[in-house]
Amino acid sequence: MPNEVLKIEDLHTHFFTDQGEIPAVDGVSLTVHKGEVVGVVGESGCGKSVTSLSIMQLIPSPPGKIVGGSIHFKGEDLLSVSKKRIKEIRGNEISMIFQEPMTSLDPLFTIGNQLREAIRIHQKVTKKQANERSIEMLKLVGIPRAEAVMNEYPHQLSGGMRQRVMIAIAMSCDPEILIADEPTTALDVTIQAQILDLMKKLNQEKETAILMITHDLGVVAEICDRVIVMYAGQVVEEGTTREILKDPKHPYTKGLIRSIPKLHEKDQQLYSIPGTVPKPKMGNVGCRFNDRCEYAHDRCFAETPELFSIINNRYSRCFLLDDSEGKVVTDAEANIRS
Repeated sequence: MPNEVLKIEDLHTHFFTDQGEIPAVDGVSLTVHKGEVVGVVGESGCGKSVTSLSIMQLIPSPPGKIVGGSIHFKGEDLLSVSKKRIKEIRGNEISMIFQEPMTSLDPLFTIGNQLREAIRIHQKVTKKQANERSIEMLKLVGIPRAEAVMNEYPHQLSGGMRQRVMIAIAMSCDPEILIADEPTTALDVTIQAQILDLMKKLNQEKETAILMITHDLGVVAEICDRVIVMYAGQVVEEGTTREILKDPKHPYTKGLIRSIPKLHEKDQQLYSIPGTVPKPKMGNVGCRFNDRCEYAHDRCFAETPELFSIINNRYSRCFLLDDSEGKVVTDAEANIRS
């Protein structure tokens, strides 16, 4: 489609360790369109952050390496371009907000220095113009007394203020797509809401596409148009936010939603998915979720499920949604089969 900003196809990112080859990302495909907010959700260790780092070409090598697939940005294959071209794109056309702002900002340089550097690396502007742009961006993300903050160091700011600075740096060159890796982690609820409102505002005003990496389904419900659910390095379900939250198809997605506390229920016992996420390994056969799934049957252990197309761009990696004729299996039928 002409408005595709990012298209990942069959991405494989492996880590080569003393314990062997570890497929952290195992055949992930996803698409982000202009002005769209796409959420990628899943438990810790499912491959969300490695996918985002693969897009930015920031996988530490060694031990990590992208061993297969393609990453297209506006039709350009990022895995085949030169390092110089990647540097031109990274931070300019594709920006990223990292998970922990305190470790992402350099403690030895002022906020102004770091903002000006990000602008001047990618844009042909004078130091004065970069300074003016930096102050403008700090004001845009809601930082009071922006001129004074330019001369302050990261440790002088609160967590919420540092996260706003990270967003200002990421948005300073008007990127086509913004990758946000757990942007509200470790922030209190009030600041979380402010950060999400800010991102929605930037998305609406500048039509910036956002790839939101998170484990928080509340964040997904608040900001995302479409959701991709990952488990053990694979995409297991995809659909619009409303479809995923109202009518989840994959047993893993159902478990995630069941684990959300319900405010109107008193003395509730919180649900948790039994078992733990399996360690990624080469040569896996069967569904990755089979030993934690209440619906698992013989086929789930003997065959590896594909990502079945359901209806209206909905997908799920589950045999319970497929029979010999390829039609969707209902929940009632799934219970009978299990």
